[in-house]
Amino acid sequence: MNLLEAIVLGLIQGLTEFLPVSSSGHLELGKYLFGINPEANFYFSIAVHGATVLSTLVVFRKEIAHLASEFLRFEFNEETTYILKLFISMIPVGFVGIFLKDEVEGLYNGNMLVIGSMLLFTALLLTVGHFARPKQRNIGFLNAFIIGISQAIAVIPGMSRSGATISTGLMIGNRKNELARFSFLMVLVPVLGANFLEIISDEKIIGETSPIVIIIGSVTAFISGYFACKWMINLVRRSKMIWFALYCAVIGILTILFL
Repeated sequence: MNLLEAIVLGLIQGLTEFLPVSSSGHLELGKYLFGINPEANFYFSIAVHGATVLSTLVVFRKEIAHLASEFLRFEFNEETTYILKLFISMIPVGFVGIFLKDEVEGLYNGNMLVIGSMLLFTALLLTVGHFARPKQRNIGFLNAFIIGISQAIAVIPGMSRSGATISTGLMIGNRKNELARFSFLMVLVPVLGANFLEIISDEKIIGETSPIVIIIGSVTAFISGYFACKWMINLVRRSKMIWFALYCAVIGILTILFL
């Protein structure tokens, strides 16, 4: 992977992370089109995902600081309850990360059939979420765990994490406006934790990707992710899920037929 490819892939990651279209799927598609070995460059994917999560931290810094300060007061207030829901939502993906880590990494092997199929599955989820009967229920503890299960399943490349979590929340009757914020906050700790574990792991080999390429790709993903996050979250809140479903269906079919 050269620097230009790293910049392009970083842009792809940053711009698609906050839309329900699967940033991991688009990243793997980009690698395939560039002829990049996906297994040898797996750490690059981890790094750019971490970079976009860091951009989320910057965008939500005031809100996160407020939640943290209220939580540290050790009072069972509204903010503490919200943080507990976030941690409950992280349990399923934490289980997958601990016990199924090798199996998940094995899926990032450039298999376009898997990616195309998961994009189609994402389209199906978004369609069901779009036609789900609208309700105004707040996210409860059980809701948070169910949404967390959908996040754990969405570690498969080609399946949109935000699309899966938001659609799942809509199907069980949660408010779309609240789901958008909850979906982006619930991924912070798992992705940053995965990055930390990969960095300290003696078993992880960077492979063909040089450190400077990873840094350039991560910086690009952070910058594009920062600006994308500020307006794409509102876009997700306002837009109809069916348009994202149509996009994923088209890309999924093209991927299966031609790649």
